[in-house]
Amino acid sequence: QVQLVESGGGAVQAGGSLRLSCVVSGNTYGWHCMGWFRQAPGKEREGVAAIYSGTLTTTYYADSVAGRFSVSRDNAENTVYLQMSSLKPEDTALYYCAADDGGGRDHCYTRWRARDFGAWGQGTQVTVSS
Repeated sequence: QVQLVESGGGAVQAGGSLRLSCVVSGNTYGWHCMGWFRQAPGKEREGVAAIYSGTLTTTYYADSVAGRFSVSRDNAENTVYLQMSSLKPEDTALYYCAADDGGGRDHCYTRWRARDFGAWGQGTQVTVSS
């Protein structure tokens, strides 16, 4: 099993930027699929971005954040990042990092769209004011 700890959340004005970090520890072998999700009060959890690190690295983004957010992974540091730019008030939410093992790139995408990952962090709050 793996453990995930997010950091980097905070309060920022619209148009600003934040970088979230997710440190992964434990038995990380095989956990090629990493994702970021968010949940705003009264709303369902939604997938924000995902990254699959196989022979090639593949990234996925929700339409609402494409072009503004960027997901990356530093395998040497066992850390996944979510760089968020041009933030909007509607980006306000609790952001979660998650990991999933098994399967390949398509499996990672399917699980991300289903919001069905095997391991989750506790979340970090992002608040964007207008």
